[in-house]
Amino acid sequence: MLIRLLLVLAVCAGLASCSGYRRPPAAFHETLTQPYQLDSSDRLRIIVFGQDDLSNTYTVDQAGYISFPLIGSVPARGKNQQQLAAEIGRKLRQGYLRDPDVSVEVDTYRPVFIMGEVQNPGQYSFVAGMTVQNAIATAGGFGTRAQQLDVDITRQINGEILNGRVPISDPVRPGDTIYVRERLF
Repeated sequence: MLIRLLLVLAVCAGLASCSGYRRPPAAFHETLTQPYQLDSSDRLRIIVFGQDDLSNTYTVDQAGYISFPLIGSVPARGKNQQQLAAEIGRKLRQGYLRDPDVSVEVDTYRPVFIMGEVQNPGQYSFVAGMTVQNAIATAGGFGTRAQQLDVDITRQINGEILNGRVPISDPVRPGDTIYVRERLF
């Protein structure tokens, strides 16, 4: 009897190790409550009050910078909107404007990517408040062989790429890659 129990436990442990399940690290969900960090492909509306020539829409390039008139390249990756506005204001004070008032808003977030067992895998626009289930619906819904309870998400946090398995009710962040697995049976 004890040998059977040990054998069953060994088989269960072996199957569990083959499942590939990775519980998301704590930082994975902490980012959901922190200010949004800018990254490549975010499109920003930057307003310098009283300076219509400087106010425009700018895109964060692949290197993580925006090219801003008068002051050149400004690092945006990893900063929130207020930090970027302060940086632009600081640079404009260095011989260009006396007391610039700068505002930064996200015009268009970077896209999310949906792969695996969905009807139309690909790149999709992020919408504020989007959940995994909303994202899958955007991609045409689950495929016929999709595992529909949870998905794998790849998320970049502070330059580090993290993976985790989350339920479909979890929120999505801009830039996330969602992978819908195929069910076994």
